[in-house]
Amino acid sequence: MLRYLTSGESHGQSLISILDGVPSNIELNIDEINRELEKRQGGYGRGGRMKIEKDKINILGGVRGKKTLGGPISIEVKNNDYENWIKFMNPMDDVDFESRKVSNVRPGHADLTGCLKYDFDDARNVLERSSARETASKVSVGAICKQILKNFDIDFTSHVVQIGSAKDNNIYDFDYIKNNVDNSEVRCVNNNIELKMIDEITKVKSEGDTLGGVIEIRVKNLIPGLGSYTQFDKKIDGELAMHLMSIQAIKGVEIGIGFDVANSSGSNVMDEIYYNKEEGIKRKTNRLGGIEGGMTTGEEVVIRCAMKPIPTLYKPLDSIDINSLESYKASTERSDNCAVPACSVVCENVVAFVICKYFLDKIGGDNLEDLKSNYNSYIKRLGDRGWKR
Repeated sequence: MLRYLTSGESHGQSLISILDGVPSNIELNIDEINRELEKRQGGYGRGGRMKIEKDKINILGGVRGKKTLGGPISIEVKNNDYENWIKFMNPMDDVDFESRKVSNVRPGHADLTGCLKYDFDDARNVLERSSARETASKVSVGAICKQILKNFDIDFTSHVVQIGSAKDNNIYDFDYIKNNVDNSEVRCVNNNIELKMIDEITKVKSEGDTLGGVIEIRVKNLIPGLGSYTQFDKKIDGELAMHLMSIQAIKGVEIGIGFDVANSSGSNVMDEIYYNKEEGIKRKTNRLGGIEGGMTTGEEVVIRCAMKPIPTLYKPLDSIDINSLESYKASTERSDNCAVPACSVVCENVVAFVICKYFLDKIGGDNLEDLKSNYNSYIKRLGDRGWKR
C-alpha cells in the first residue's frame, strides 16, 4: 500500500518525508520534481519567505542510480532560513524560548486550539508544524507519484478559477490548461481575468488584508475502476476529499459540478452512456467529474477546492493572550497575502498521490515490469467488455 509521513517545522533544519510502497525500477527525474517545488513557491501575492527558500529535493534513501529500489524513499527539503533560527529552533541544544515566543494567538490558525490541546504556553510550538511550509513535503511526494503514473500516460494539471470576486466561468480542455497555466502569475489561463485577479490581490495587500480563491484540478487518461463501492474507506472520492481537506487553508472540495447537483434535476446531472465500435463505452457529459460510486469511470477527474484567505493579516484581528487571557491584537508572522496559485500546485500533487495509491492497489506489482504486465492485462479485459482507452 502506498503511504507517506512528513516531519519537520517551518523554521527547523529540514522537512522530511518517507514515501513507502513505491515499486522498484521507476526512474525518477529530479529536475521535474524540483520544478514542481519551484512552482509551489511562485505566484503573485507570495511573501518574503519565498525569497529566502529555493526548495530542492534531496533523496536520502530508497533510490539508487535514479531508479527506485522498492523500499521506503526518504526525502529531504532543507530550510535555508534555519540559519537565522538556530538559537530558537535547535532540537537538542538549549534555545532562546522568549525572544520569538507567540502568546497573542491568531484567529483562523491552529494557534489557540493547539496550545489548549498540547498544553503549550507558546504558540510557536504549534505554528511551526501547522504552517503551510509543510506542503513542500506534499509536493515532493506527489511529484514522485506523477513519475510513476507517467509510465501509463496518466497526466495532471490545475489552474486557478477564482481569486476574491474575480472568477473564470469558462470551461477549458485539459491540454489548453496544461500548455498555458505556467505562463500566468496567478495560474489563470484567461488573460483578462488574470489581470482582474492581480488587481484584487494588489488592492487587498495595500489594505493589509488577504484573499482566498478556488482551484480546479484535472486528471486525464485514467482507467475505470480505481476505488470501490464496497466500503466507505475504499471510495476514491472520499479519499481525495480527505487528502485535499488536509491541506492548510482548504475549506471545501467538490467533484464535477459539485454543489450544483443540489439545484439541478437528475437528467441534468447524470452522465448518459453510449457505445460505438470506434470509441467504445463513453459518456456524453462529465458532470460527475469522472467518479461514480466511489470509482473512477475512465473520464477526466475534475475537482475544485476552495481556499480560505490566509489568516495572518498585517492589520491584526482581535484575539487574546493565551497565557494572561487579556485582549490583544493577534501576532503578525511573515506571510503571503494570497497563496491561491501556489495552493493549486499543492492540490495537484496531493491528488497525484491519491490517484497513484489507488492505481497501485488496483493494478498491483512490486516492480515496473509487473505493473505494466498487469496493466496491459486489465486494459485487454476492459477492451473485451467494450471499453477503450
